Amino acid sequence: MAEAQTALSREQVALGNPSFVWRSGQDRRLNLIRRYVPLEGARMLDIGCGIGTYVRKLRDCSDRVYGVDIDQARVRQGKTGSLAVAVSERLPFAEQAFDMVLLNEVIEHVQDDTQTLREACRVVRPGGHVVVFAPNRLYPFETHGVYIGKRYVFGNMPFVNYLPDVLRRKLVPHARAYTARGLRRITRGLPADVVLHTQVYPGFDNVAARSRFIGGLLKGIFHRLESTPLRAFGLSHFVILRVRGEQPYG
Repeated sequence: MAEAQTALSREQVALGNPSFVWRSGQDRRLNLIRRYVPLEGARMLDIGCGIGTYVRKLRDCSDRVYGVDIDQARVRQGKTGSLAVAVSERLPFAEQAFDMVLLNEVIEHVQDDTQTLREACRVVRPGGHVVVFAPNRLYPFETHGVYIGKRYVFGNMPFVNYLPDVLRRKLVPHARAYTARGLRRITRGLPADVVLHTQVYPGFDNVAARSRFIGGLLKGIFHRLESTPLRAFGLSHFVILRVRGEQPYG
């Protein structure tokens, strides 16, 4: 896997690696969303959908689910008419077209994260939700790999996120990681209220694939930490924005 990743172009690395296989970690994220956002029959959009993994799963809740991605090859691979090529800063949808927009580990890769969130809010109806998962700067590992000079090294790199900004940007120019304050900054001024902001730990699917016992042990420990102050060191921020206003689902 590492050898394959090092052969990727700089542009491919910058796009990130969306979910291609649905595993328990994705199930857990979907169940977290369900706690706060009604999905049954909702009009939904997945920004940065890749091959449409989340789009297909969300179709268990509604037949009105769509996805956009900047990578034409991934959209073609998805083989469904509900996916389209588009950039997140200029979505090809009318205002208030959706009840929920999902950005799952996407805003760290886009050109303009603030404009992306502004567009997400634009296409959500009043009272609808924008759901964001984004990398946490306090997580002890950088999961996007690093550049050593011009060579890209794939893998979980310890303590990179704890470096000063200028050094981290040299190692990880292809993906942002956010502090809680940084996320508050880019959500400030949006026509939406933050109804939830917490952090979540990984699903440990790769560990569980090698050892069910160790994977289960890690899940039991770290998922319990999400209800303690130590959630601040989780893998990802989990943010739900509610677009201002009231309007029932259509």
